[in-house]
Amino acid sequence: MKHISSKWVLALTSLGFFMSMMDSMIVTTASTAIRNDFGISVSQLQWALNAYNVTIAAVLLFGVSLGDKIGHRRMYNIGIFIFVVGSVICALSNNITILIVARIIEGAGASVITPMSMAILTSALRPEERGKGLGIWSGIGGFALIIGPALGGMIVAKLTWQWIFWINVPIGLVGIYLSQRKLPETSVKGAKLNVLDSVLIILASAGLIWALSESKSKNISASTIVIGVVSLILGIIFLIRQRKESAPMVPLNLFKSFPFGGGNAATFLLYASMYGVVFFLPQYFQIVNHSNALNAGLMMLPWTGTLVIVAPFAGKAVDQFGEKIVGIAGLAMQGIGYVWIALSSTPKTSYLTMILPLAIAGIGLSLAGPALQKGVVGAVEPRFISKASGIYNMFRLFGGAIGVTVSVIIFYAYGDAVSSSVFSLGFNAAMIGAGVISVLGVIPALGLQKA
Repeated sequence: MKHISSKWVLALTSLGFFMSMMDSMIVTTASTAIRNDFGISVSQLQWALNAYNVTIAAVLLFGVSLGDKIGHRRMYNIGIFIFVVGSVICALSNNITILIVARIIEGAGASVITPMSMAILTSALRPEERGKGLGIWSGIGGFALIIGPALGGMIVAKLTWQWIFWINVPIGLVGIYLSQRKLPETSVKGAKLNVLDSVLIILASAGLIWALSESKSKNISASTIVIGVVSLILGIIFLIRQRKESAPMVPLNLFKSFPFGGGNAATFLLYASMYGVVFFLPQYFQIVNHSNALNAGLMMLPWTGTLVIVAPFAGKAVDQFGEKIVGIAGLAMQGIGYVWIALSSTPKTSYLTMILPLAIAGIGLSLAGPALQKGVVGAVEPRFISKASGIYNMFRLFGGAIGVTVSVIIFYAYGDAVSSSVFSLGFNAAMIGAGVISVLGVIPALGLQKA
């Protein structure tokens, strides 16, 4: 592949990843405006946010299997088109029901954008370039974490909340046009699409994540427990079928590889830790530091900003020192940063004391992300790359869902949202929990490849 083609591949695959990441972050600071406009409760509003992420996780592996069969570039462009259609419906929504349906459509498109972009990029780059390429890809996607909350607040302040969705339309259409012209087409010969397995994984994933989302409160309803148990049973049936299938959607034999299994387990813990902090940190800034949503987003910059600054260099470090050393260092640094914040934060503590540990945690995340990505996709044969990327992203999403749930359970064991001082106690406990989860990720990361 020519050098210029590699640049196009990196730019266009990163664009899709950026769009899908941006759309989950930009909504966070527009949520109050949406709630006021529709006159809905906070419990109703949460599904305008959760529907997107739940759909991504539920449809992910189905989209990967379909992409293997019809072509990764074609599936990538289909995903962007569906995402654009969902964005238009979101912008035109006049009630919460239509908005939730539109967010589900957006999530269905986004569910294939990330794994297809990862598969195209990994296939197009030489093995010695993958660490650097994935680092840049991760950094560009992580840039959405930086500007998403601030951009959402700015758009709502200057225009209306609908414009957070309208901006996806021209970007998506241009992305489809250029991807069709510049990206190589790849597929997996002999790939088959099993409808029953697809239905099982969609129902099991959606049900489990929904049950986890609903179990954040102290009182868990019987229906939530039933749906969770049924979804778990469906998941077990899915795994049993995968052991018997000649062309499984999830090749379980891949987990016999220590780098693959260890990389996915460490990914689960890395993002369980991170998403627990994402859930509470903006609330801490607003409740304890009395900041508005826009300022809370800006105060996260020492943490999120490292993703863009460090990730490209992290990719080079992975190529030079190996996934194992860089992954372990990143997981440890993230954990240390979160525990440091917990031990030093009180309602009277200055925000300035949080800048250094936030940066350390962000650097850790920026190091571990590319290392674990390369460890997972590099542990499989080329024909399994797209499936490996899909499995990796499933572990990332499930890790995030469970991480939020665990953090909320820890928070309510020690604190509550009744006052800034009581909230601070729960926040610090949740941060220690997030730190411990990240450090635990060091154990499975020991299975990664050395340099």
